Amino acid sequence: MDSRQYYAWWQREDLCYQGGQLHFAGRAVKQLAAQFGSRSFVYSFARVRQNLDRLHQALAEAELQAGFTVLYAMKANRFVPLLTRLQETGRCGIDACSPNEVELAVSCDFSPSDISFTAGNLSRADYEQLARYEGLFMDCDSLHAIRTWAQYKPGAKIGIRINPAAGVSREANSALQYAGKTVTKFGIYQEQFDEALTTVADCGLTVTKIHFHTGCGYLTPQLNQLDEVIERCMWFIKRCDKLEKVNMGGGLGVPHNVFDQPLDLTQWAAVLKKHFSKTGLHLEVEPGEYLLKDAGILLLEKTMVEQKKDIVFLGLDAGFNLAPEPAYYQLPLQPVPLDLRDEVFSPMRVVGNINEAIDVWYDQSWMPDMDGQEYLALINAGAYSSSMASNHCMRGQFKEFLLP
Repeated sequence: MDSRQYYAWWQREDLCYQGGQLHFAGRAVKQLAAQFGSRSFVYSFARVRQNLDRLHQALAEAELQAGFTVLYAMKANRFVPLLTRLQETGRCGIDACSPNEVELAVSCDFSPSDISFTAGNLSRADYEQLARYEGLFMDCDSLHAIRTWAQYKPGAKIGIRINPAAGVSREANSALQYAGKTVTKFGIYQEQFDEALTTVADCGLTVTKIHFHTGCGYLTPQLNQLDEVIERCMWFIKRCDKLEKVNMGGGLGVPHNVFDQPLDLTQWAAVLKKHFSKTGLHLEVEPGEYLLKDAGILLLEKTMVEQKKDIVFLGLDAGFNLAPEPAYYQLPLQPVPLDLRDEVFSPMRVVGNINEAIDVWYDQSWMPDMDGQEYLALINAGAYSSSMASNHCMRGQFKEFLLP
């Protein structure tokens, strides 16, 4: 990626340079940094709403006879003002994967009946806490989960999370796939599905939903793979005679660099229409990254610029523990300066303040002369950043702000 591409691919109307200053959500980011300080996540709800509207429009184009529901995957970002605003839209429910997420969603006025919970390796204390919420829908991803939930909710309708042994993710990144050649802990495989249905019947439960979530971050080039994954899932779906819903999980991605193109939602909707439009099944989708990631930035303070051998290092006052995706999944959060008046750029390696070798924000950032610049912004920091933050090296402090 050259310097021109570095600054071209991500700019849009609500995130761009105006008069040489970076603007986000109608505000000069330099002013936001002066007001909020470093280690601040700033989110734009206007962008979230745009993403949600775009997704609803695409699902409408899929012409699903039994309709659809968008369930926000709150593991992506659980900032309370954000959850509250999402609830107020009335256009999405919640996908939860821990009892505490359910509790937080209810505290933000989501009804338990608006929450889909996927059981993944739960303890007895987890089941006891979840069973208190009447209307909460449980997707069981193991025989153990089926048997245990039946003890708490006899006669209940349940979903089964399946594993089609094929996944889809950004650039076939195996770290982002829940299903594939490697056997994973997620879902029930074809070899055990008949046993799962027998267990459901023996326990007096009824399967009304099939859930499959096979990977994250897929874009347009991976839609053929998504098509094949859904085709594999139809084997499971056709074996359930009382099915009402299919939950295809999340996984819709956003561009992370100039080589990524935005997910073509028209093509995505065509895949869904092909498989589900005439089934009479209600479709659930669980976006997290797609709704939130490009709606957030992370403001950090510059600490140093120094050359070591042939590399110029640009240091920031926060490390990978505040936004682990670059280190864990090789999903870059591109650093950009708040002022861009100089058109002479140099490659710099942007690093954090954690005493670990993986603490690299971006390997080759094209930066102007950084003298006089106090802050930088990392884009695409709206999802799977603050929600995954840790207190590694006791440097886990951050703040969050939601703009209209």
